[in-house]
Amino acid sequence: MLALENFTDIADRYQVFFFDAFGVLKNSNGLIPNIVDTFAYLQAQQKQFYILTNDASRSPQQLAESYWRLGLQDITPDNIISSGMLAREYLQLKVKHGVVAYLGTEDSAHYIETADLKTLSITNLNLDKASEISALVLLDDEGFDWNEDLNKAINLLRRRNIPVIVANTDNTYPTSKTHVAIAIGAVADMLESIVGKQFIRFGKPDAQMFMFAYDRVITQNPEVGKKDIVMVGDTLRTDIAGGNKFGLDTVLVLTGNIPAEDAEIRIRSTGIIPTYVCESAVVS
Repeated sequence: MLALENFTDIADRYQVFFFDAFGVLKNSNGLIPNIVDTFAYLQAQQKQFYILTNDASRSPQQLAESYWRLGLQDITPDNIISSGMLAREYLQLKVKHGVVAYLGTEDSAHYIETADLKTLSITNLNLDKASEISALVLLDDEGFDWNEDLNKAINLLRRRNIPVIVANTDNTYPTSKTHVAIAIGAVADMLESIVGKQFIRFGKPDAQMFMFAYDRVITQNPEVGKKDIVMVGDTLRTDIAGGNKFGLDTVLVLTGNIPAEDAEIRIRSTGIIPTYVCESAVVS
């Protein structure tokens, strides 16, 4: 039988908290019940926290506002680290000119629009002018026609040897307790197999996101080490595996991807072992 820890006890052991978003702080019904208490507690104890999310569909400002509308006021844009931020950093370093085409919504294009490059939705791309395109970024699973525009993306990549950046590595995301939807990470896998090219991926479980967050932590408090940080997530292959590989203690919560009755067998079958397992990330 899997032993469950009390999240309050864990909250007292660490100075910095990295939280996944969907399944940990909120779900399709809204905020996880009483999660507001956790952030009030962390604020009162003067502990740092960041939201590490593979959601590149909206800017940090828009993501923070989505929490405010739900009643969680303690999360600011500065608390949010999105995989889209890593994609933007890559573009600033590696793609100096031209037009960046993207799959996603206009809101998701925030990340590449701030990289001082021209941007173009794949929907508006004319393949006869493909020579203008310097990179393709896969940001979100919405905002384009899955038939016409995915075929257009394939033909763009057949014509142009350009970098392809995947800003969300998730294959699915839950839409209810029993249903999931296909995320842009799964679309990237399909396109990659068709065109035979290797894409550049950002987001959990890759180390870049954890390093990005860790750099932000030590900029504010150089005395903090990895032993002072804990990663809290609901998914073994992204949140927990990524935290483990980066050298952090990890907490698997059972409010998202993994039902309590399946937790033990999932841990055994994957070999991905969290430091702690909790019913939720709520302090009591």
